[in-house]
Amino acid sequence: MTPPLPLVELTQAGVSIWLDDLDRQRITSGELASLISASEVRGVTTNPTIFAKALSGSTSAYADQLRELAAAGSDVDGAVRALTTTDVRDACDVFRPLWESSYGIDGRVSIEVDPRLARDTDATILQARLLHGVVDRPNVLIKIPATQEGLPAITEVIGSGISVNVTLIFSIERYAEVIDAWIAGLELAQARGHDVATIDSVASFFVSRMDSAVDSRLDAIGTPEAAALHARAGLASARLAWGVFQDALAQPRWAALKAAGARPQRPLWASTGVKDPALPPTLYVMGLVVQGCVNTMPEGTLRACARDGGFSGDTVSNTQVASQAVWDALEGLGISAHDVCQHLEDEGVQKFEVSWQELLDSVSAALQDARLT
Repeated sequence: MTPPLPLVELTQAGVSIWLDDLDRQRITSGELASLISASEVRGVTTNPTIFAKALSGSTSAYADQLRELAAAGSDVDGAVRALTTTDVRDACDVFRPLWESSYGIDGRVSIEVDPRLARDTDATILQARLLHGVVDRPNVLIKIPATQEGLPAITEVIGSGISVNVTLIFSIERYAEVIDAWIAGLELAQARGHDVATIDSVASFFVSRMDSAVDSRLDAIGTPEAAALHARAGLASARLAWGVFQDALAQPRWAALKAAGARPQRPLWASTGVKDPALPPTLYVMGLVVQGCVNTMPEGTLRACARDGGFSGDTVSNTQVASQAVWDALEGLGISAHDVCQHLEDEGVQKFEVSWQELLDSVSAALQDARLT
């Protein structure tokens, strides 16, 4: 099947399209494999919310494994780990040919550490290593949140030769710290004798959540000046982040790693489904087109891009001055980027913790049912 033209145009422009969703039925039915050829999908991201939805929405797809886990006396944490890593391992196998043909750039599948560990550096490192070993596939990415405590974990895990997806990035300042943690990790890996050419990383910068947080503040201000800035903060932040990324690639530390075969830590645009139904559903895709990025999108956004198009080429390069002007105007209205981003980070961790508890509850109930049958 020939992919829709807008998706082909995105791929040709250097945007790697990833699906922000995964469940067992999608894998076993062949639907996931079909998305590679039919929709230009080049990778998959998961998170606690995605797995909570998968386990609550289609328990039957997991019934056989749940019975096995119940019979083996597995506790709920072990069962969750077994269920989620099985899905990610199988998805890695689906994407393995693409991973090989792209020389390790695409065909990646992400799995996140327990969000309850977001403020615990040592525990995050231990679980990242555990997940990497359990999945046991070269194209897996371990997701680590970009909390202050997550930064040294990122360095250590990359330094162990493990590929990492850094998640929950909101601020430009934190993104610069993430880049430094990634580079330090590659330097550590190199010092330990790892081949840096085999270590991949992406940095997940969240977009639509930024607009949701800022727009609610703009609505409270209620002036025409505030209204004119509606739905502009998310794209502006992502475009400023791209400028930080480009600056990092011009530094001598990166040049030395590049000479050793290392690949850039690609910016990954996350949270790209619009939260405001009045906005174009493709806003955070077509507004963030640039060579060398990843855009992970929920299926609805993927289908909207295929249906509605709107591709107009590079919409990120040379936008940093205008993007900074947006934030200058927001700060002028009393909206602090620091306060918004800290709120979003705290909220993001808390939301994933809630989803993780929902996942634990669903699996606990399913295990109990399996033991009674």
